[in-house]
Amino acid sequence: MFHLPFPVQDANASRGDQPFGDLPEWNLDDLYTGEDAPELKRDLDWLEQACASFANDYEGKLDTLDAAGLLECIQRQERINQVAGRIMSFAGLRYYQLTTDAGRAKFMSDCQEKITNYTTPLVFFTLELNRLDDNHLGNAMSVNEDLARYKPIFDKIRAMKPYQLSDEMEKFLHDLGVVGDAWERLFDETIAGLEFEIDGEPLNIEGTLNFLTDPVREKREAAARELADVFGDNIKTFARVHNTQAKEKEILDRWRGMPTAQTGRHLSNQVEPEVVEALRNAVVAAYPKLSHRYYELKRKWLGLDRMQVWDRNAPLPMEDPRTVGWDEAEKTVMDAYNAFDPRMGELAQPFFKKGWIDAGVKPGKAPGAFAHPTVTDVHPYVMLNYLGKPRDVMTLAHELGHGVHQVLAAGQGEMLSSTPLTLAETASVFGEMLTFRKMLDGAETPAQRKVMLAGKVEDMINTVVRQIAFYDFECKLHDARRGGELTPEDINALWMSVQAESLGPAFDFMDGYETFWAYIPHFVHSPFYVYAYAFGDGLVNALYSVYAEGAPGFEDKYFDMLKAGGSKHHKELLAPFGLDASDPKFWDKGLSMISGFIDELEAMES
Repeated sequence: MFHLPFPVQDANASRGDQPFGDLPEWNLDDLYTGEDAPELKRDLDWLEQACASFANDYEGKLDTLDAAGLLECIQRQERINQVAGRIMSFAGLRYYQLTTDAGRAKFMSDCQEKITNYTTPLVFFTLELNRLDDNHLGNAMSVNEDLARYKPIFDKIRAMKPYQLSDEMEKFLHDLGVVGDAWERLFDETIAGLEFEIDGEPLNIEGTLNFLTDPVREKREAAARELADVFGDNIKTFARVHNTQAKEKEILDRWRGMPTAQTGRHLSNQVEPEVVEALRNAVVAAYPKLSHRYYELKRKWLGLDRMQVWDRNAPLPMEDPRTVGWDEAEKTVMDAYNAFDPRMGELAQPFFKKGWIDAGVKPGKAPGAFAHPTVTDVHPYVMLNYLGKPRDVMTLAHELGHGVHQVLAAGQGEMLSSTPLTLAETASVFGEMLTFRKMLDGAETPAQRKVMLAGKVEDMINTVVRQIAFYDFECKLHDARRGGELTPEDINALWMSVQAESLGPAFDFMDGYETFWAYIPHFVHSPFYVYAYAFGDGLVNALYSVYAEGAPGFEDKYFDMLKAGGSKHHKELLAPFGLDASDPKFWDKGLSMISGFIDELEAMES
């Protein structure tokens, strides 16, 4: 089933609602010029016919195809994916620009329903592919190099073989998918429509969350309490969405025979459960030397006896509150990318010049930040909510890294270009690290260096510690839902069970903070997505240490890794750098970079 592009938010995206120079907006004409574009109607008509003829030509016949026939079959499937992906990218991106517009929501929903109906006859493809004998497929690939290119796709599809249901059941579930999407849309529209008020000023969620980074403590507290009040007023809706989504997943997992709620995510990420468990355990074991230690430092810097939740993202007292204009942000990121390798700068430049970025904060626009790859014969689009904070420059570097990765991987074609989530964060976090190091090298005073280091540590804690705490919350939520309906109070308790452990003893938790699970989109859109952030951060920290040590030919190896897209397993991609994510010590290497930054901050105190 073809889903709208889920807005995968940068874990550290800042919030707010004011202009900072001439901010770019998307030009979606490279997809379609509008809802009534003749090319859109042409593609929808083609798609309907192509799906019908594909099913007519191949259903019940995959086991009779020779290598050339199988190659033609998968290439036709790939073309269908491309056209459907183009339509849904256009519909989804327009919707995320203005989620409160009923016309855009209807258009996206109508496109989704049409494509679901058109593609239902194609469900047989993966089912029959999984019934092929290993020798039949192996022999076909051995005599046809072009077909052998698709081995990673066959491997990924066939990994689902043990969990496959009957053909009729799979078609039923495919059709039913639009109902699950409706719950996701309810969540998105509820979040976008929430109304907050601080000091008499009406705000959306972005503007309110922005106050959590305000220098004035009273404003941070007012924002935290207003968030808690509004979340509390809507908590039954959020609990209903989570209960329904978790129950739907439990039913699907039970019918498929999935051993755990996380199994499906691990399979789609092409990562072994024990590797994720090693990551999770390494991060949890490191809480005391990471978040606990850092927040104790921050408590002293803020001059507080106890930290409150509204102090977590407070600016430091010595921080320069200046805003960074868009032109300066662009130059900072481009300079960092070009300093690493001019090829990276060349790939990033069109995003700024051709309407591939939508940066401003606008009413009804989706929150956070994401990079959507669209399809391989167009280009990615980056969405930000830019507020001129140094952290927003990091978000730009992060999302542009995704964009560069997606452009490089496009050469693999529609099926092989997309990376599993665990590797999808590689270029984004690496781009962020390049930009951070460039900015750190430019620090003119010890105070500036301290603020930059502290900001980076906070981002890394948000990316690693917070996301693993989120993962633990999700594990508990899905496990508890198997035992029956969860009340809002039940979900609140699960949320609080991971907060104190991850943030540490420096914090007190206000009444109402227990509802702050409600606005995290990943829990609804993409269960267990969040550990990919920690995976990506740990992987890049290890990768960057290899680069910093001056490994010969690093840049070429790095570009080769990005160009590979989803055509190689993480073991194969990391081998040229002498790294192996299945080695438990691998994660300690990444975490030691964060603790090293905290060591430097502690040394500045003495």
